[in-house]
Amino acid sequence: MPSHDDATLKFYADSAEVYVASGPGGVSRHLAGFLELLPPGSKVLELGCGGGRDAQAMIAAGHRVDPTDGSPAIARKAEELLGIPVRVMRFEELDVDGVYDAVWANASLLHVPRAGLPAVLAKVWRALRPGGLHHATYKAGEAEGRDGHGRYFSYLAREELVAMYERSGQWEILSVNEYVGGGFAGSQGPWLALMAKKS
Repeated sequence: MPSHDDATLKFYADSAEVYVASGPGGVSRHLAGFLELLPPGSKVLELGCGGGRDAQAMIAAGHRVDPTDGSPAIARKAEELLGIPVRVMRFEELDVDGVYDAVWANASLLHVPRAGLPAVLAKVWRALRPGGLHHATYKAGEAEGRDGHGRYFSYLAREELVAMYERSGQWEILSVNEYVGGGFAGSQGPWLALMAKKS
């Protein structure tokens, strides 16, 4: 099953400068709560680090962060901010067992085509140590499609999202919160924030 969308990656390659400079300039609204749950000095994998703001905050909090992004252009921009290497990695290329204390995936896994998401989540589960934490945000809905910029999104209902996690590994779902969030170019819409632990 496909785990990435070429048109979406092309958008980020072509728009890296504008995309990285967009947004409110702060970190994810969910990051503080996530950091409160992490043991000191945790090893954290970030999937889809974007411009690197969340990674920068996690590093400042004393964690060992492995930032990754599927777009070489975006990864280069994040390296400029962080001053450390940012790996170019697509989700399907994640292939480690029990390496990370946590996996942070803010507004990134929502680009995985619906049919390929359970396989990617299984890779995330395998990458975590027992008891490891995982956070991800998704656009809520019941269809899949593209926005006005040609980016693919898998819009998921709460029940479908939870079912995908349950099929992909032995997860303990800690929370699934619904909220209204923004997007590129200032659009607003429903989102889901999921926190899970590897059992």
